[in-house]
Amino acid sequence: MNESIAVRMDGITKRFGSVIANDRVSMDIRYSEILSILGENGSGKTTLMNMLAGIYYPDEGFLYVNGKEVTITSPHDAFELGIGMIHQHFKLIDVFTAAENIILGMKGEKRTYNIDEVNQKVKEICDRYGFDIDPKMKVYEMSVAQKQTLEIVKILYRGANILILDEPTAVLTPQETEKLFNILRQMRKDGKAIVLITHKLNEVLELSDRVTILRKGQYITTIPTPVANEQILTEAMVGEKVTLDIERPDPVNPQKRLSVKHLTVVNQERIKALDDVSFDVYSGEILGVAGISGCGQKELLEAIAGLQNIESGGSVEYYDKDGNTKELVGVSPREIRNYGVHLSFVPEDRLGMGLVGSMGMTENMMLKDYDKGRSPFLNRSESSKLADEIKSELDVVTPSIDTPVRKLSGGNVQKVLVGREIAAEPAILMTAYAVRGLDINKSYTIYNLLNEQKKKGVAVIYVGEDLDVLMALSDRILVLCAGHVNGVLDARTASKEEIGLRMTNLVKEEA
Repeated sequence: MNESIAVRMDGITKRFGSVIANDRVSMDIRYSEILSILGENGSGKTTLMNMLAGIYYPDEGFLYVNGKEVTITSPHDAFELGIGMIHQHFKLIDVFTAAENIILGMKGEKRTYNIDEVNQKVKEICDRYGFDIDPKMKVYEMSVAQKQTLEIVKILYRGANILILDEPTAVLTPQETEKLFNILRQMRKDGKAIVLITHKLNEVLELSDRVTILRKGQYITTIPTPVANEQILTEAMVGEKVTLDIERPDPVNPQKRLSVKHLTVVNQERIKALDDVSFDVYSGEILGVAGISGCGQKELLEAIAGLQNIESGGSVEYYDKDGNTKELVGVSPREIRNYGVHLSFVPEDRLGMGLVGSMGMTENMMLKDYDKGRSPFLNRSESSKLADEIKSELDVVTPSIDTPVRKLSGGNVQKVLVGREIAAEPAILMTAYAVRGLDINKSYTIYNLLNEQKKKGVAVIYVGEDLDVLMALSDRILVLCAGHVNGVLDARTASKEEIGLRMTNLVKEEA
């Protein structure tokens, strides 16, 4: 076996009941390279790497590390072989310091550790790769980027030479992403084998040496990055030609639809999630909302939709097509809906907030209009027709429109909810993470649907994670930073760097 090969996976299969997550996958991971793993949602990327990290155990196949066949039954086994994985959700204890988190759970001859020695070793690792971590800092004092850095330092401290990162840039600004990329390049130069699980094609092309494509649990191909482009990678992922152009027509005769003034929302922890937020929304435009996760995006849409209590003095004024105004603060969500303001907001709890899991698509369509019936008997025909249309147009994978939606995958649940909200013909459509859980092909279907709403004169508020998409889709971008508005920018002229700086509060509006 080639000495540069760190890991060889041969015929790896993993089943969950009747579902085959990985089907006889064979691939290799090499030292001194960055390998990206691409695939649609549900293609088996994370499951495959979880078997290498000891989270799952393969049902069939063989694993070789440094040329020797191995059995990995736990994360400890993986660490013993020099393999470490940084997951999307950090595994840290908030009240512990960085150093304490690093040595927590370590096995070995030592039962006690000299914390000064640990701090010194952590400092040496940070100096070597350019990490910005204070070993004595508590985790609850850290930014998201520092927590992610700590996770990387933790597995390096334990001797990992094979590192797996699952969607590492999902919650980072462009500046933080570039800093992470520089660190990964330095680690590659140092001989580490690095695996990057991501869905951001621009990052794959910028950073990786090779790209492995998975589709529906099966290995498709591995492409050297220098000969790849977005079109080639997308078609390999999806298995068909895909148009990757996001249309952005100019707004036609924009009219004010919403005026938010001095909006302040205090969350359950009595912390200001929104602090004196003011902005306007216009018909026939898409207003993108950018911000680091947890900067108030959720509370903003919920406040407009009447789902959050607003502190006194705040105002959300709705303008109808005839110029009449209506104050939405203090109005129930049902009344707000009747004004034409519809909410599609499903970042954390798709089934809890947007849909009823025990109901099928038809019944969930009926939820929007159940109070408009003129008799105690509801007419299912229109709702069934709408369910069929959404199933066809968005390619919802379900045995039947009457199958309980809780039995569908997360991406298909997302399609049902977004499709229903768009079909409601709103005057204002608010979507948060509308393409979360969707593959790239269906994501572009959603972008096209939002643009169709824009052409019809709908005011669209789009909260998204991908800055490239926000900049390509939006007309204006509202930047939130720690609950404050830190600028409303023209998406056609704003730079990714400027948006990133405003997301971290490094740039402020002039007085």
